[in-house]
Amino acid sequence: MRVDFYQLSRDPAELVVPLIARATRNAGERLLVVSDDDAQLGLIGDALWERAPEAFLANGRADAAHADRQPILLSRQAKALNGARYIVLADGAWRDEAAGFERAFLLFDATGLEGARICWRQLGQRDGVERRFWKQDGGKWREGP
Repeated sequence: MRVDFYQLSRDPAELVVPLIARATRNAGERLLVVSDDDAQLGLIGDALWERAPEAFLANGRADAAHADRQPILLSRQAKALNGARYIVLADGAWRDEAAGFERAFLLFDATGLEGARICWRQLGQRDGVERRFWKQDGGKWREGP
């Protein structure tokens, strides 16, 4: 499993999730986006739909009809009702269920930095976990420490 840590310093999660979602869909994968904050899920859903008509990212809520058909599923729980193998933890909180996915993206801002550090160390002790760290450098994402 691979875990990508995204430290948000400029853009909020609702602007970063569509970038991850587009790359995920281009890879032919489904995505589960998890947040305990219902308002945040609403903002993410809006951002996914509000792209140019030829590039919008179809998505739906886990508590709505046909959740299993959604290529991008927004949920408060880390359950891949849509068969996703990729998960975004948009609220910065690691959930152990994410370890069952092929790839996880943990988004966090300055308030979640210490929790992300703890998670980084804990995941580093597990076999089969590849960790990567990304931070914003102006308008670009840069891998690094």
